[in-house]
Amino acid sequence: MYEEYYGFTEKPFSLTPDPKFLFPSATHAGAFELLEYAMRRREGFVVITGDIGTGKTTLCRALLERLDRQTFSALLLNPFLSEVDLLKLILQDFGVVSREELHDNRTGQVSKQALIDTLNDFLLSLLPLKAGAMLIVDEAQNLPPKVLEQIRILSNLETDTEKLLQIVLVGQPDLASKLRAPELRQLAQRVSITHELRPLSPDEVAAYVLHRVTVAGGASRVTFRPAALAAVHRLSGGIPRVINLLCDRALLAGCADRTGVIDAVLVETASESLELPRSVGPRPSLRVRVRRRVAAVAVGLGLSALVAVAGGGVGYLVSQGYRVTFTGTFPMVAVERPALPVSGAPAAPGPGVR
Repeated sequence: MYEEYYGFTEKPFSLTPDPKFLFPSATHAGAFELLEYAMRRREGFVVITGDIGTGKTTLCRALLERLDRQTFSALLLNPFLSEVDLLKLILQDFGVVSREELHDNRTGQVSKQALIDTLNDFLLSLLPLKAGAMLIVDEAQNLPPKVLEQIRILSNLETDTEKLLQIVLVGQPDLASKLRAPELRQLAQRVSITHELRPLSPDEVAAYVLHRVTVAGGASRVTFRPAALAAVHRLSGGIPRVINLLCDRALLAGCADRTGVIDAVLVETASESLELPRSVGPRPSLRVRVRRRVAAVAVGLGLSALVAVAGGGVGYLVSQGYRVTFTGTFPMVAVERPALPVSGAPAAPGPGVR
């Protein structure tokens, strides 16, 4: 794909929550500082909320990487758990029970209270070592009320002077409203720190894109023009996940054009292939609109077709036996694969063309 063309050592805009790609925007850096503060002060409950795609899971993983060796951690990514399963997975992440024990159901007959007592004993054993423990629950807005209440009970594990378990609930904005429910008021009263992850500003979007391109090793061979970055912000609303989708497709289209300069046209092409709303602005020229349509078709056909467009545009596709037509009053491009190969031999589809 485009990684080799631009010299990337890895995908710069992958959707996986890789901590090394975490960009320290004002809102993300603020969340990070609050979490580290809460851990040092043993503040009890912390709630981090943010819309879909704002980087909550990436933030969690980055925090876990920054914890020192004296902090034990448990990260729960599956909120659809029973109270007992919750306790078992916490004990597994802390290393108190093994995966094999859980898999073989050797803890199946253990009561919920016994599991809580085991966890309490473990947490108390950390005190002479001057160590601590942190539990991070992702997608916490999906936790059933009974499980949230169980987590509240875990916050009661404490000494006369400090909490034994730091608990971080991470979720979508629904989490904040859920915690305001009357049956969860005891949990809400224990929340000492709340923080909302916000979308990136236009300047932060530009820095975010450069950051990811640099981390992936391709900063010397690809450039996003200011107009392209402005389009990325308009189309994504500053949401990191959507930025990643847009930039990934724009780089694919840029590879097709054999260019290291990503302009606003390529970003608009990416948005059309993703079916995102178009940005507001003057109607582009006929030539630009045709280019967008051809590039969008190429994206749909795969990389080999993209290279074909870059190598000679529509004429090249025609020379290879593809049928290209413009339909309707608006320049619409329709591409059909050749029914028979030029040589008369059975046709073999190129890579990426199905």
